[in-house]
Amino acid sequence: MGKPNQTPKPGKLFITFALVGLIVLPFVIFKAFSLDTQEAIAQINPPPGDNFDHQAKQLYDISTGTTPAYMEGTSTSRTLAYYYSLRQYPGSPPVISHDLTDKTGAEYQCLSCHEKGGYAQEMSRFTPVTPHPQQTACRQCHMEDKDIPLFKGIDWVSVQPPRLGRSALPGAPPPIAHSLQMRENCIACHVGPGTVVSIRVEHPMRGNCRQCHMPEETKSLFSRPVSDNN
Repeated sequence: MGKPNQTPKPGKLFITFALVGLIVLPFVIFKAFSLDTQEAIAQINPPPGDNFDHQAKQLYDISTGTTPAYMEGTSTSRTLAYYYSLRQYPGSPPVISHDLTDKTGAEYQCLSCHEKGGYAQEMSRFTPVTPHPQQTACRQCHMEDKDIPLFKGIDWVSVQPPRLGRSALPGAPPPIAHSLQMRENCIACHVGPGTVVSIRVEHPMRGNCRQCHMPEETKSLFSRPVSDNN
């Protein structure tokens, strides 16, 4: 006849945990006193990395990785009015202005054309580059223009697009007239044959755009009160 199952007594469990604690506690105390304070703070708040200047390194890498033919291309038929006609309001995701399938019925892969640009033979136009190629679910934000009748029309009027130029001094770098969310890659809209002529830059070889151009909303950081004596 076998022995009945015996459950461990609470006293033995307490003694076991106490012994384990006595063995581990010296190592914890030693680790706590030997840890460098500056090292601990650095682990909690790591120093700025590649994104220290609003993805400046990412922008520079895209600039160097873009083909010279696209960087130097000047042929385009896109106008600023057409650019805004594809958007519900300035800064909103543009609608897809072409069919989603080719003549054989195969579905287009968005990034196959919009990641690096180039000439689309099927559409007889240069392809604009997306400013956020890391976002692969394109149709989560962009819809085909054929879907517009599905929405009910209202009397809402879009806000006015931002004014161009507005430099502080003649010849000075103009400020960035829009927000940078989802549009950190300046090259996508301001360089290449797929861009709008009126907003195309004349120096695409300079990768760090924000070294000279700053967003319009940061202008208040550089303002100062004018005294009566001035």
